[in-house]
Amino acid sequence: MTAHTSGARATLGVAFLVLAVACFAVLDTAVKYVGAFVPVLVAVWFRYLFQAVAVSAFMLPVRGRRLLHTEHPRFQLLRGALLLTVSALSFVAVQFMPVGEFTAFVMTTPLVVTLLAAVFLKEQVSLLRWMLVGGGFLGALLVVQPGGASFGWATLLPLAMVFTYAWFQILTSRLARTEDPMTMHFYTGWVGALIASAVLPLVWQTMPDATTFAILCLIGLMGTVGHFLLILAFARAPASTLTPYLYTQIGFAMLCGWLVFDHVPGALELTGIALIVLCGATASWLTAREKQPLLQPPEP
Repeated sequence: MTAHTSGARATLGVAFLVLAVACFAVLDTAVKYVGAFVPVLVAVWFRYLFQAVAVSAFMLPVRGRRLLHTEHPRFQLLRGALLLTVSALSFVAVQFMPVGEFTAFVMTTPLVVTLLAAVFLKEQVSLLRWMLVGGGFLGALLVVQPGGASFGWATLLPLAMVFTYAWFQILTSRLARTEDPMTMHFYTGWVGALIASAVLPLVWQTMPDATTFAILCLIGLMGTVGHFLLILAFARAPASTLTPYLYTQIGFAMLCGWLVFDHVPGALELTGIALIVLCGATASWLTAREKQPLLQPPEP
């Protein structure tokens, strides 16, 4: 492969990644909007059912039974349940926070993984990484502003979500050593869809109108297309090239928040967001340069 061809593939990979995180920003915005009309669990169910059906329809004819093969079925079930929990927490949390600030808070996940790996897995963490963790958490405090009038129990939801998602990422990095990415994507969709379907009758209600149904379909579509674009991106460019562009999701989220909800972050929130981007992007870049499994961007 020539340098020109390699550069073109990397550029295309970056383009796919930016489109993917734009899809995720639209998804979060749609979830926040539709949460005023239907229970959050209904949105969660639509998101996972859409993914499960779409992945099965497109990949089973291509892969056949190979798509179902896994060496760790119990961990696949656990991974799917963890991500469903993450989605449920995030879908509720975004109802109480502006989309941009919520997305920035979620981007502290790589820093939380560093903390959990050091405390529970006894991994060695450099001084630079500890400084990045501290800076990222300081940014998160500026975003949520404990002690402020808007701080309450709901502010703890994104914190619980980030820690749950960090454990999900640690499990994913272990499974990725032996499991096919599309197989993990397949099981993630179906585990989430089946668990959500089991509890759906408790909260189900008739769709208020066709617009609400269309927005729920948009949520499923954006999640499915976004993850497909991620696969295309990482197949065309190295993780070290793509990592800095993950944080463009915050910009898309703030744009969506302004367009739909007329919200603009204040000076303190913007300072916190900038700290999170700087520390989180640097930590992810270091991980990619060290050839360690790179954390996936947040999966709504």
